[in-house]
Amino acid sequence: MRKTAVLLIPIVLLTACEPVEERAGEAASPGPARSSSKPSRPKPPPARRKLKPGAKGPDVRALQRRLRDLHYDPGQADGRYGPSTQLAVWAFQAVNRLKQTGTLGKTFWKALDHPRQPRAMAKRREADRVDVDLRRQYLVLYKDGKPRLITHISSGSGEYYCAKDRGATVPRCRYATTGTGDFRTGRRASGWETSPLGRLYNPVYFNGGIAFHGALDVPRFPASHGCVRMPMHIAAYFPRLVGTGVPVHVRRAV
Repeated sequence: MRKTAVLLIPIVLLTACEPVEERAGEAASPGPARSSSKPSRPKPPPARRKLKPGAKGPDVRALQRRLRDLHYDPGQADGRYGPSTQLAVWAFQAVNRLKQTGTLGKTFWKALDHPRQPRAMAKRREADRVDVDLRRQYLVLYKDGKPRLITHISSGSGEYYCAKDRGATVPRCRYATTGTGDFRTGRRASGWETSPLGRLYNPVYFNGGIAFHGALDVPRFPASHGCVRMPMHIAAYFPRLVGTGVPVHVRRAV
C-alpha cells in the first residue's frame, strides 16, 4: 500500500505607508511646493522561495495561515512544512487545477494570491451540504452557502477485493468504488469503529456502508475500499460541522 502525506500554508503581504518628511530648513512658499527629486517607487514584495516538504520558517507559517484563511486546514501554524500542510496544499492545488506536488514555486504562489472558488458538484446548491470531487480527490463542506472546510480525501481505489460482510459466512467480492450520486448523512460513530474492511475514525455514513472517516493513511491517489478518507486532524471535528440529513453530492467532475 503506498503511503503519502505532506502539507502547506498561507501568505500575507504587509504594505506600509511611509510619511513624506519635509526637508529640514526648507522655507515655506506661498504656492504649491515643487520637489526637485522624483517620487520614490514602492519596493516590490520580497521574492518567495521555493518550498519543499520539511521546510521551516516564517514563510511556511504565512503559507499555513493563508491556507486557513481560504478554508483549508494545514493543522497548526507552526512554520513547519509537514504532512498536514502537504495535505492542505494538495487540496488547494486540486481546486485550482494545479499539478499536485509538494514543491511550491511561482505558479503556486500566483494561485495562492488569486485563488479559485471550488466548483459546485450538483445543480442543487443547498446552503448546508458536502460536495465530493472524486476526480480531483477533495471535499468541500458548505455552511450557509459558503465553503467552511476544503480538504484532501482518498476515495475508492477501484481494485477488486473479497471480504466477509457483517454476519456473513461467505466472502463477497466486488470493486472498491465510491459511487457517485446524491445522498444524505446518516449514522455516525464516535472514535474508532472496526468494520470488516478495517478501522474508521469518527465515521459519518452517507451511502449505506460508505462513510467519511479519518484514516492514518490518506495518499494523493484513491486508495480506500469505497469510503472517503480524510486527515485525522480534520476527522476529529468534521462530525461537529456536519449534521444528520445533510445533502452529499458525489461526482467525478470534468
